Order: sequence, then C-alpha cells, then structure tokens
Amino acid sequence: MPNISRDEVAHLARLARLAVTEDELDVFAGQLDQILQAVAKVGEVAAEDIPPTSHAVPLTNVFRDDQVRPGLTRDQALAGAPAAEEGRFRVPRILGEEQ
Repeated sequence: MPNISRDEVAHLARLARLAVTEDELDVFAGQLDQILQAVAKVGEVAAEDIPPTSHAVPLTNVFRDDQVRPGLTRDQALAGAPAAEEGRFRVPRILGEEQ
C-alpha cells in the first residue's frame, strides 16, 4: 500500500510553489495517502481481458442533417447594433491599442 511522507508532501508543495504549514503537511500527507490507496485499488480491479472505455455506457450521438437556410443580410444584422462603422460592428477599443 502506498505511504507518502511529510518530506514528500513538502517536496510536492515546493514544486507546486505552495506555502504549507507544518500542520498542513500532516493533513495533506494523510489525504494524499488515501488518494494513492484508492488509485492502487482501481489498478488492482483492472483486468487485461476488459477493453478500456471512455464511458461506462455506450453513447450514440444523434445529429440532424444540415439544411441551408437564409440568414440575415449585413444590413439586417447591423440594424440591431448599438454602433456600426464601415459595414462592421463598432466596439470600444481595449488594451490601450492605438490607431
């Protein structure tokens, strides 16, 4: 069974650039140990004769056929816009861009 030490938790915290207290090291060590034990149990259950799957039940996507339908013209689309310029939507400038 996996067993993670406080030193390993401290090392992981340093790698992740996390500031953890001494009390948190003990808590996290116990929690990570439980996670590793759960993962080990899953590994024991997996059998070679069972193919890997992405879902527990088979999925079938149902798509409708694409149908071409008329859309809005440029003028119709821009008619509802608060501001338009040169046949395009006018939006406020962002990120300090200059002209």
